[in-house]
Amino acid sequence: MRPHPSVNALRRGLLALAASTALTPAAFAEGPIVIKFSHVVAIDTPKGKAAEYFAKRAGELTKGRVKVEVYLNSQLYKDKEEIEALQLGSVQMLAPSLSKFAHLGVKEFEAFDLPFIFNDYNDLHAVTSGPVGRKLLKKLESRGITGLAYWDNGFKVMSANKPLKKLEDYKGLRMRIQPSKVLDAQMRAVGALPQVLAFSETYQALQTRVVDGTENPPSNLYTQKMHEVQKHVSTTHHGYLGYAVVVNKKFWDGLPNSIRAALSQAMTESTQVANDIAFQDNLDALARIKASGKATVYQPTMEERQQLRRAMLPVHQQMATRIGMQTIEEIYQATGFKPLPTPLTP
Repeated sequence: MRPHPSVNALRRGLLALAASTALTPAAFAEGPIVIKFSHVVAIDTPKGKAAEYFAKRAGELTKGRVKVEVYLNSQLYKDKEEIEALQLGSVQMLAPSLSKFAHLGVKEFEAFDLPFIFNDYNDLHAVTSGPVGRKLLKKLESRGITGLAYWDNGFKVMSANKPLKKLEDYKGLRMRIQPSKVLDAQMRAVGALPQVLAFSETYQALQTRVVDGTENPPSNLYTQKMHEVQKHVSTTHHGYLGYAVVVNKKFWDGLPNSIRAALSQAMTESTQVANDIAFQDNLDALARIKASGKATVYQPTMEERQQLRRAMLPVHQQMATRIGMQTIEEIYQATGFKPLPTPLTP
């Protein structure tokens, strides 16, 4: 049941009031500056660990002038609520998955959801650490958001309660996705039925068979215990999941220069830590899933992965009018991607 409009209006009013008091310069005069950093995953995920590291380094580099309070596992806000809360100033920092920014009208971020657009981490970081990534973050400023960095989660695997080997195995499966037109098209391209669900609701939906399967980096799959309610995992590595660490622009611009510089340094260090952790944690998570005996882990053959790739690559052209062909071509150029009809080898 949806809340009555007056309830929503009251909620927005309270959020705005909180924002107006939290972002005033006077708030910096007494005691440490508090940054509420909200995210939706567990503490033992790459993002969870990196957020804790950032909080520690921010305190050290500012000599206690900043206190970062980390709220994990949707303690404050769920997926659909957190960006609005950031814009209103109810929290100061988030690390949403990249596709979330499409709901602000910055649909170019959905390019990161395109299947098989990155061959490996070298391709990925050529974009996130380069001019294309900076250009995309800049587009958030008109929405009251300042982008600070990209944090990896990793390349995704598919899971279900049936083996996922050949292309036809996906046909008719109800697959949970994030809200993303690109991911919707990706699942339909292999004959699956995409189902949009909040991350915090996914385990229960899998457990109760509301959905048949999902896609996730292994670390998310393992830390959320999804492997306990999914019998089969396929290491397709068909797509990427990552985050942008963002702050409320008014809050960020209002910080003293010395504080902003120290926090930027803490973010630079945390980004390297985040990406290193993500790489290792995904390897470890796959090993733990195998060791648990609760789900089998299957590595597709080259031909099976190529079948999946050939089926999904047309999504690039399908989404060009939504994302912008210029953005897609800039990514192609940065990575050396060869667009259709010439497929890359995995």
